[in-house]
Amino acid sequence: MSDAAPAMLPPALIDNPRLDQWVGFAEPGHVRVATGKVEIGQGVLTAMVQIAAEELDIMPERIRLDAGDTDLTPNEGYTSGSQSIQFGGVALRLACAEVRGLFLDHAAAVSGHPRAELAVRDGAIIRGGEPTGHDYWSLAGAIDLGRAATGRTPIKRAGEHTVVGTNAPRVDLAAKIFGEAVFVHDMALDGMVHARLVRQPRRGATIATVDEAAIRRAAKGPIELVRDGNFLAIVGADETVVEAVAAIAPGHVAWDGVDPINPFQEEARWLLQQPSIDRTIGAPPADPASGARRREASFTRMHIAHASVAPSCAMAVYRDGRLEVWTHSQGVYPLRAALARTLKLDPSTISVRHVQGPGCYGHNGADDAAADAAVIAFKTPGTPVRVRWRREEEFGFERVSPAMVTTVSATLDASGRPADWTTEIWSGRHTSRPGGGGNLLAAEALPDPPPPPPPTESSNAPGAGTRNGDPLYAFPAKRIVHHLIAETPVRTSSLRGLGATLNVFAIESFMDELAEAAGVDPVAYRLSVLADPRARAVVERAAAMSGWQPPSSPSPASGRGQPPSSPSPASGGGQGGGAAGRGRGIAFARYKNLAAYAAIVAEVEIDESVRVTRVWCASDAGLVINPDGAINQLEGGIVQAISWALKEGVRLDTAGISSRDWDTYPVLRFSEVPEIECELVGAVTDNPPLGIGEASGGPTVAAIGNAVAQALGTRLRDLPLTRERVMAALLKA
Repeated sequence: MSDAAPAMLPPALIDNPRLDQWVGFAEPGHVRVATGKVEIGQGVLTAMVQIAAEELDIMPERIRLDAGDTDLTPNEGYTSGSQSIQFGGVALRLACAEVRGLFLDHAAAVSGHPRAELAVRDGAIIRGGEPTGHDYWSLAGAIDLGRAATGRTPIKRAGEHTVVGTNAPRVDLAAKIFGEAVFVHDMALDGMVHARLVRQPRRGATIATVDEAAIRRAAKGPIELVRDGNFLAIVGADETVVEAVAAIAPGHVAWDGVDPINPFQEEARWLLQQPSIDRTIGAPPADPASGARRREASFTRMHIAHASVAPSCAMAVYRDGRLEVWTHSQGVYPLRAALARTLKLDPSTISVRHVQGPGCYGHNGADDAAADAAVIAFKTPGTPVRVRWRREEEFGFERVSPAMVTTVSATLDASGRPADWTTEIWSGRHTSRPGGGGNLLAAEALPDPPPPPPPTESSNAPGAGTRNGDPLYAFPAKRIVHHLIAETPVRTSSLRGLGATLNVFAIESFMDELAEAAGVDPVAYRLSVLADPRARAVVERAAAMSGWQPPSSPSPASGRGQPPSSPSPASGGGQGGGAAGRGRGIAFARYKNLAAYAAIVAEVEIDESVRVTRVWCASDAGLVINPDGAINQLEGGIVQAISWALKEGVRLDTAGISSRDWDTYPVLRFSEVPEIECELVGAVTDNPPLGIGEASGGPTVAAIGNAVAQALGTRLRDLPLTRERVMAALLKA
């Protein structure tokens, strides 16, 4: 890397410029490294250790990593958007390289040896391969790291790496496997009490009456009720007692201001009749040429839950004017600011520390559970308070991913390729985190609640609801029309991929439809309008991995599609009296059009329902820090996307969310996970790292949709692709 001016620093280093915010040498033989990014199951801490070890030239075992602590780590906002390595890792890499350079400069000055003859080996300064008697720890006292990073120190090139690019073992797994108390749910502090909340059924609802006597009579042990306005908590030392009371307490609380909602809003097309805030990104459509062909199709997705395996949990204590909070939030600094607003405290008196919990890749109940614990702790000084949500509470009150409608349309040239393209999107807000204008549940229940967040959301790239609405294909003209729906029946916010999942599903499904209309193989059709060489490479590689053949034309009567090129271990059986068909589909996207590229081929088998039997994935994420970790991310995204495609959708009744358990909100079972094969394209490279965590989701959903259409001879455009929708399509065939 050539010398960089300060203006070239990544945002995380601009916001946290001091080198001692990132690296320190207080403990002999070890290095303290800090990151604002947190572990939510994606292996980011392992990758950060590898990055630091590589640029500091030390063994990974010497690193003591601090992550997500407002007292100890840089403020890097949220761990989200597949940005941890692409931005946070790049910042850490530059900081570590500069620290190494400062030590080498100082070693040259005190030893009299030319700087070019010195190097670092496991923290020791060497010359000609021999120790000089100096190391990081002997020199640390003389080097002031309380200085701003410049970004001018060269980082290593790919050919020099010895740690980056290797399959390092996960630093967080051993403790989890061997039962150490690494999760926030396992925390215990002396004098701790447990708490459960009685929730407002809806924003603005007010408590009419509370039958405290009935609640206390139901308790099999001592409890306390903590109330402030419409905030009501049950608190006690025995968690079993508190849990049992929480189950019956809602029946003894009457609410005013609870208007029923319309359960038909669980299907996304209700969005089309709602008031919206409209914006067009891109040039207006040109007048179509005389006789030009135009095609259009609409696709929908229901609200989606995070469906974290364990419910949200947090711990808080307010003592001597300071509030300490332990949480699995993805943004400790934004949460601290939100808690300060809620409790009217100085942020400097609040410490928020990340402790691992159930991963969610988005905004589930973690921040709200932390706020619950903080409010109760603030009102009971000196007593540690642990709040664990119940399963029905998690499903019923977390923010969910908004329902969406995406319509794609194209004017076609003489060859059947788009000459003009429009992606039109209807969606609620995807960005309602505490740091982005969203309110915490506890804040809304307290007296004088904050106003609702303004009905705004950026449509500019990378966008939120508009994410990946701009196809990467080289169409002569294209635009996005965004309809932001300000009022939704349930709370909404971020979930892995945001709007990219449905937008990629719509775009890639439509590309298959256009290829079929043009009489061209879907792979060849995509390549004919795909100019980016890295994009072309992953499409070609995924096709080669799967042994792609141009699909046969299915007969709607028989439903037979392209047979598998080879037997699949997971493709036998089925649930009905013989499979209606098998099919394969391909899809491609570059996440946010600036992160990792991914192409997916999915193979499905259909009788009365859809079963995914095999998936192939090719991805280009630039420089890959930990190949095994990157593949794990792709595989995890594929599994979650299969669940989205086939099963997941939030159900509503007049009271709100009615899908509050694993029966009413089904997810993919372990027995339904197909064989998955992933390859990294161009992983050993001097290209910068690209975020990979959300790259495979949208293309997987789209590839499944294309495979189903190929197998059935008819296309399903509404997610999830449930048995009921498959049967309806078969009956029409």
